[in-house]
Amino acid sequence: MANVLTAERQMTILNLLVEGTSIRSISRLTGAHLQTILNLLVRFGTDCREFLDERMQGLQLDHLEIDEQWTYVAKHQARLTVDERAERWDVGDIYLWTAVDKETKLVPTFAVGKRSADNARRFMMDIRRRLAPLGTLEYPTIQLSTDGFPGYPEAVDLAFSTYARFGTITKQYKNATMRYDPGEIIATQRRGVRGITSGQRRTICTSHVERHNLTNRILMKRFNRLTLCFSKKLENLAAAVAMYMAYYNYCWDHATLGTTPAHAAGLTDHQWSFEELFQRVQG
Repeated sequence: MANVLTAERQMTILNLLVEGTSIRSISRLTGAHLQTILNLLVRFGTDCREFLDERMQGLQLDHLEIDEQWTYVAKHQARLTVDERAERWDVGDIYLWTAVDKETKLVPTFAVGKRSADNARRFMMDIRRRLAPLGTLEYPTIQLSTDGFPGYPEAVDLAFSTYARFGTITKQYKNATMRYDPGEIIATQRRGVRGITSGQRRTICTSHVERHNLTNRILMKRFNRLTLCFSKKLENLAAAVAMYMAYYNYCWDHATLGTTPAHAAGLTDHQWSFEELFQRVQG
């Protein structure tokens, strides 16, 4: 007879995962097999993605900051063979595309994949379909801020046409004194691409989404640098990200907000516990 985890044990394992505990540590703490934990992660993460797709609709957000965060799957890009570089899209360098609302800190959507112009277009189209209809008296435009990745201007134009105020910010760094020291920002260049005048350039910002990247690294070990933490399969990475985003939006007590992003955005009337998230996702 199969060894089926109880709902309480499943919730314990998943709660440890979203709090940043490694899979091997969870196996030692709970006695669950590594593959059992991974299977549970993929199943619950897939359900979280469907849950977020249903909930993140008709949003009215004023300013979205967009960024990409690096990780890798299976092995580093430099170790891919020539054939793998040409044919495989699910190994090597992989990026987490994230959009964060400047005011509510809500993450309306995200994507996991290569850093390409095609994925930039897909991501912007996904953002657009989650927003309330633009061009109306109540919701005329939205502001978008990105880094200098060249795929963004075309993607924003395709998804939003004239209904977005769009600007880019490029940061220049000075070399650190030690090998792994963070670089020091010495200059920033803001450029209003559409709908942003020279007097409004100071509103172009990606600081909040970059700070969110740090939270990602703390709670998702797969994004830790200079460690052995990485995903062997893209499916596992996508599931871990979906579970974390559901937890972040509905359960994470944001220090600046004093509540959760979903509560601040009006998607719920209270801060959820992980138990409530688990029950609602399971349906």
